[in-house]
Parts: sequence; C-alpha cells; structure tokens
Amino acid sequence: MSKTNYSEVWDLESIFPGGSQSPEFHHHLEQLSSMTDNFSKELQAFETPSKSDDVNTVADFIDQGKDILMNLEQAGAFVSCLEAQDIHDKQANVLRSRMTDLSAQFSTAFNILQQKLALTDDAVWVDLLQHPKLSELTFVLNEWRKNAKDKLSETEEALIESLSVDGYHGWGQMYDTIVGSMTIPVTLDGKKQEVSVGQADNLSAHGDPEVRKEVFDRLEEAWSEKEELFAKTLNHMAGFRLNVYERRGWDDVLKEPLEYNRMKKSTLNAMWNAIAKHKKPFADYLNRKAELLGKDKLDWQDLNAPLSSADQTLSFQEGAKFIIKHFRTFGPNMAQFAEKALDDSWIEAEDRPGKRPGGFCTSFPLSDQSRIFMTYNGSMSNVATLAHELGHAFHTYTLQNTHPLNRDYAMNVAETASTFAESIVSDAAVQEAETDEQKKSLLEAKLQRSVAMFMNIHARFLFETRFYEERKQGIVPAQRLNELMEEAQREAYADTLGEAHPHFWASKLHFYITDVPFYNFPYTFGYLFSLSIYAKAREEGASYEEKYMALLRDTAIMPVEDLVMKHLGEDITKEAFWEKGIKLCMEDVEAFLKLTH
Repeated sequence: MSKTNYSEVWDLESIFPGGSQSPEFHHHLEQLSSMTDNFSKELQAFETPSKSDDVNTVADFIDQGKDILMNLEQAGAFVSCLEAQDIHDKQANVLRSRMTDLSAQFSTAFNILQQKLALTDDAVWVDLLQHPKLSELTFVLNEWRKNAKDKLSETEEALIESLSVDGYHGWGQMYDTIVGSMTIPVTLDGKKQEVSVGQADNLSAHGDPEVRKEVFDRLEEAWSEKEELFAKTLNHMAGFRLNVYERRGWDDVLKEPLEYNRMKKSTLNAMWNAIAKHKKPFADYLNRKAELLGKDKLDWQDLNAPLSSADQTLSFQEGAKFIIKHFRTFGPNMAQFAEKALDDSWIEAEDRPGKRPGGFCTSFPLSDQSRIFMTYNGSMSNVATLAHELGHAFHTYTLQNTHPLNRDYAMNVAETASTFAESIVSDAAVQEAETDEQKKSLLEAKLQRSVAMFMNIHARFLFETRFYEERKQGIVPAQRLNELMEEAQREAYADTLGEAHPHFWASKLHFYITDVPFYNFPYTFGYLFSLSIYAKAREEGASYEEKYMALLRDTAIMPVEDLVMKHLGEDITKEAFWEKGIKLCMEDVEAFLKLTH
C-alpha cells in the first residue's frame, strides 16, 4: 500500500547510518581498500592467458574486479549524496579525496588486467569467450580488449592514473570548492540577501524582469570576479587531457567521448547537421517570446522567463501523485517503481539553503536502490525534473537481473530513459491544462527543453570543441574564453539573442566534470532518441512497456547504432532519423505560435 504523504528528505541512514561520520561507512572503505590491495597484488602474478584452460583464472579476476567495482560505486554514490545535501559538510570533502584515491588505485589495477587480456592470442581469446563463465560478457570483454590496445603500456597508464588524482581530478574538485563557497547578493521582496549559486540559478525563471536582470548581473559579476581562477582550472584540466591524448597518439579530441558513448562520429555529425538545418521554427518561438515580453530580442536572463502568472504549481505530494498517475498510462512497471522510490524515501527534494545546485540520480548497486537529488519548488518544470530523475532510476532497476558488468551504459543512452519519463509527464500536463493560459505556459516549458537541447547544448558543444583546438596551441585566456562562448551562443541560438552570457563557460559545472569528457552532446542524443521511443509508445500503448524495458536492458552491451537498429529498425547515421524527433518538437512550436497569435 502506497503512503499518502511522501518524505521530501531522502533516507541515507538505511545505506550507511551516521552520515559523513558513519562507522559502517568507515569500515566499508577499509574493506574496499583491502580488496583493492589484494586485487593489485594478485594481478602481479597474473600472466596473459595462453590457452583456453586459463578460463577459471580469468573469470576469477573478472569476478574480483566486479565486486570491487560494485563496492566503489556504493561508496561513491554515498559520498555524492553527502556532498550534495550539505555543502558545508567538510568531512564529506575528506571522504571525496579518499574515494578519488581508491578509484585511481582500482583503475590502475583494472588497466593491468585489461592490458594483459589485450595481449591474448586471437585464437585463444575466441576460445575463452565461448566458455559459459565468460560468454555473457563477450561485448564488454571485447570492448576492454580494444580500449587497452588503444592505450599506452600498463606502467605508463598506471602513472597517468596516479598523477591524475592530484592533477586532473584535483582541478575538478577545486572548481566544486570555489563554486560551493560563492554567495550572490540579491534583493528579494525589498530585502537584500545572500544566496548560493544554486538558489540564484533558480531565480532565472522569476516573474519579475527586474529580479531576473539583477540576478543575471550579480552572477555575471561573480563569475567575472573569479574568471582568472576558472580559466586556469579549465585550461589545466584540458591541458592534462590533451597531453594524455598526445602520448596515446590520439589526434581527435572527440575520440574518447565517442568511444565512451559507443557511437560513431557519423552519428554525431548526422544529429548536429539535422539540428542546424531546422533551427528556424525554434528561432520563431524565441522571437515570439521576445515580442510577448515587449522586447526586440531575448536577453539571456529572459530565456526561462515565465510568460504567464497562470503557471500551475503543485506541492511535492501532488507532483508525485501526478507522475505516478501518468506513468501508469504507459505501463504498470514504471508506476509501481516510482511509488516504491517515493514510499522508501529515495528522494531529496526539500528547498533549503546549503544544498548543491542541480539534480542527479545515483545508484547503490549493493542495495539495489537509487537516490535522487533535486530542489523542488512546485513548478511544472520541477515536476518534469522529478520524472526525469525517476526515469534514470527506472533504467537502473531494469538492469538489476543482468550481470553487473553488463550494466555500464553510457551517458547518451542514460539520458534516453530519463527524457522518456519526462516526456510522459510534460505531455500529460499540456493535455490536462484547464485554460489557454496554462496550456501556453506548459507548452512553453516543453519548448524550453527543445531550445536547451538544440541551442544551449549545441552552444556548449561548439564552445568546447573550439576551445580544445585552441588549447592545443597553448593557454586560452579568460577574455578569449568569453569570446568563444559568446560566438557559440549567437551561432547556436540562430541570432535570436540580445545580451548573451559570456561567462557561461565558468558557470557550467559540466565543463569541469572529470569522469566524462564532453558532457554535452549525449543530452541531445538522449532527448531525440527518447522522442522516437515515445512516438512508438504512443502508437502501441501500455503493451509497449515490455519492449521498452528490453531496449533498456540492451543499452550497455552494444553500440548505439546496433541498439537502434535492433529495437527501432532505424539507421541513426542518417539525418532522416534525427529529423523525425525534431519534427515532433516543431509541432509544439506550431501549437505555441497559434495560441499566442
């Protein structure tokens, strides 16, 4: 029986009681350290397999690696939750450093395993993969083998890994520390107050244009004041990455992100080309919005401005029930899963100071649970965000009965399940709108997502690829970063912007994430891919849920081109596939322009 009142604060006690001082968590880290040490030592004696009889030794090492990986993910997820819920938790920062060390230590050992497997004779390798102990891991093991052959020797890779702790990852943590300590002075309801960067970002959708302008100006001042620090951070992170690429003989900065996302460059090009050709309708929407706000062109701070005071607001309880109700129209599994997540307090949604900005979903593989972080303020876009993160958690849930090494799906398909869940809720909100004003506001929320994917993310991609090319020649100063960012925004937004946001490169956490390079295009991929799945689901109704879950279970065991061909029968290296999703978004533009004529 589902609860009638869901908690807005997550339960971390059932994972490791005691927060950042948890004795159980401390014990977990000690065990993890010991497991990793033993794994490293035993690997020293591991020889490259020379015959198919070596299968038991190989399987044992893979099992050990899998166990450590699950324990690492459990610990890493817990620390991420501690850091996000309270930016003043100094012990959480200490634990993060410990996690970085442990991850690097394991990564070094794991690289040795992969390197030794990569040296296996082709005929022996084929025999090994036919054994029942390894056959279900064929795709992943072949991927390891290919990646290892692409890298340097195990000694050199181990050195890179150990230097990255205080080098590459250290710069990423430096960024988090600086942003976490920043406060922004704003005037709200006649009172001057200091707010966090996350709280200031939330004010970008404030109904009062003067508040929006003041917040934008104060944020720009804050980023400008620290631009030298951020420029140094970004340059050193990129420099580290480029040096590693050069040593490995990689000349394309997109090689790593494309391989991580298991996609071809022709797929990426087809997607951006299709988007670039169909910017006009979205530019028409932005120009109409400017007109409705009484402006010639939209300034950056107006992109998320509400067009109506008829915005529907739902309490957290109402928002949760709305999501469950509409998930149920798609199929019983998603609805039951969302109920369980809410019943068991997996969600941190409380609006309070001291929390990190943004939202995420993280999984605890040893507990078969997830946790969702966000700050809920009652808007329909917040309801959509909650649905989005529940989509991520549902994806993890569908993979529970698969081998842990077959669950490592990449970011582009990770964004598919989340965006699919969000689409169900956004569409339902438009359908249930009681007035034209409400409908206009909800349609606009959907269009803001399309603009984010086709314009904002495009600007990030253009900026980052151009920045990396310039960085190859040396340090790129802050002033040049501002220019590159503004050029990318004006191009990506099809010349619809008045005032741009030149310091966006400093303000966007995604540029400073060290785990995944080019944390931008996978969002757009996931958005458009999910729209194709959503179109199928609308055609087939609740019976499609099983097919959808089968697709999610395949997300970590094949390249995306094969995944889409298998489950949708489409070739995603062709622009035509991407145009289908873009055209669905154009329907929202037409409906919006008609409503606001």
